[in-house]
Amino acid sequence: MAVPKRRTSKSKKRMRRAHYFAELPKLAPCPRCEELRVPHRVCPTCGYYRGEKRLEIKDD
Repeated sequence: MAVPKRRTSKSKKRMRRAHYFAELPKLAPCPRCEELRVPHRVCPTCGYYRGEKRLEIKDD
């Protein structure tokens, strides 16, 4: 079995992990109310998805 000859330095380890960062969610405007929402999900503002009412939204 292969074994590393040298220990991975902190610098090399951190350079490798530099790409593991949290990504902001992609948002698209709702075609009905124009509020930003996550694509392929029910709109949290109006409760519609693909032209049909899917959620009953309570007004506060």
